[in-house]
Amino acid sequence: MQKIVTFLWFDNQAEEAANFYTSIFKDSKIMEISRYGEAGPGPAGSAMVVSFQLAGQEFNALNGGPQFKFTEAISLVVNCESQAEVDYYWEKLAADGGEESMCGWLKDKYGLSWQIVPTALNELASDPDPVKAQRVIQAMLQMRKLDVAELQKAYDGIGEKS
Repeated sequence: MQKIVTFLWFDNQAEEAANFYTSIFKDSKIMEISRYGEAGPGPAGSAMVVSFQLAGQEFNALNGGPQFKFTEAISLVVNCESQAEVDYYWEKLAADGGEESMCGWLKDKYGLSWQIVPTALNELASDPDPVKAQRVIQAMLQMRKLDVAELQKAYDGIGEKS
């Protein structure tokens, strides 16, 4: 059992969301679904808590009602090894009513915030040369979906005015 598990509060879409997320990430599965009984508070037979794994990491989703909403104060980071991986997760998680934001952030159709981040960003932005690192950060701040080739161009100083 994983020591720390992320617990996500949904209005009434916990099972739907868990199925959506597990369809996107490899090494993912629904582990267990606890259902409401006749005593409620949710409709009898509907999912109360859905336990699932994404890329081997455990999550719980609760159908807790409309009292609480997701905010950008917490997000899930997906570290991507390639532009193809960035593109894949961006497209899948932003689909069907998701909302793109800036700097690699998006909200999925349930309002949960994600950061789709190429591992190259951390490598380039942490270069000991502060000029190169700052160019990468400035380029990133102009992007919605992060573009590895453009980040590399910024790092290399390609396109800079002399």
